[in-house]
Amino acid sequence: MAARHHLIDRSPSAVWAVLEDARLYGEWVVGTSGSRQERGDWPETGSSIAYSVRLGPKEFTGRTVVRRIERPRTLELEAEAGALGSARIALDIRPWGDKTLVIVDEHPLRGLGGTLHNVLLDSLIQVRHRTMLARLARLVERVTPARASVGARTGAQADR
Repeated sequence: MAARHHLIDRSPSAVWAVLEDARLYGEWVVGTSGSRQERGDWPETGSSIAYSVRLGPKEFTGRTVVRRIERPRTLELEAEAGALGSARIALDIRPWGDKTLVIVDEHPLRGLGGTLHNVLLDSLIQVRHRTMLARLARLVERVTPARASVGARTGAQADR
């Protein structure tokens, strides 16, 4: 089991706004080069996103299905990758002062990934999570202005 956490300098609602936008999935999930809503109303239970993965000149497709959602705290996904099998990816969203602590927990469920699951694979998943959570943080912080910055700009304009 590979679990990792990251503190994001925005509110849980800002994090959820990004998680709920199917078009943004490909921007924060490591390995994907694009995404589109496939079925249902993302991220309702049973809805899915189709995504592309590029490895050199080859392009593969996969899909991610929402298995469980409890707004505004939990989003559990199953990423399906054909012959490689599938993985459970759970995102736990926690208020942390005026910030958000995001904890991701991933482990293979089915197929080759589940059969070959070991400590080395968990180490690789940890590296992937570090990058993925940093991307998620940058995206959330880019699309949602910081409260301090907004207040500072408003105050500066009022002083003129």
